[in-house]
Amino acid sequence: MTWLVVGLGNPGEKYAATRHNIGQMVIDELANRHSIKFSTHKSRNDIAAFKLEAGTHSVILAKSKSYMNETGGPIKALASFYSVEPAKIIALHDELDIPFAAIRTKFAGGDNGHNGLKSMTSSFGGPDYFRVRLGIGRPMGQQDPADFVLKAFSKVEQKDLAEFVVRGADVVESLITKGLEATQSAYNS
Repeated sequence: MTWLVVGLGNPGEKYAATRHNIGQMVIDELANRHSIKFSTHKSRNDIAAFKLEAGTHSVILAKSKSYMNETGGPIKALASFYSVEPAKIIALHDELDIPFAAIRTKFAGGDNGHNGLKSMTSSFGGPDYFRVRLGIGRPMGQQDPADFVLKAFSKVEQKDLAEFVVRGADVVESLITKGLEATQSAYNS
């Protein structure tokens, strides 16, 4: 069974360490954990693949080379190339409405104003894919959320960032091997 795990974010070094790219940070953690390297795919994604549970599950990791609001097309092309149904896609994304370092998983639902999810839902013709919602919290005061998501994590947040990213990778592996309910029970905070 093949799973496609997508880290939503923006391409390039300028955005690599920003809150908006937390999903791609988790993808990098999964690649490091399984000692795999990324290669460029014709769908405008960087991809890497590994197996879980003695080869029972094939996992393709993807980082789109398109900007967040244009993610859907390249992800749809990649899913089509590997014949992965939307119900076997996991989108990792930043979530303003969850406190920093909290993680929630769900299947389907609305996009809550998230441009990457909007683009994916539009490209796939519906929202029927898994989401790993990685909490980044809301900005303090009057800061525009659009500016907030494009900033690096604060010094205080950076102390817990590595552990947050590791837990995000654990959640992905649990979702694939144990299912949604068991993963929600173990990790939804």
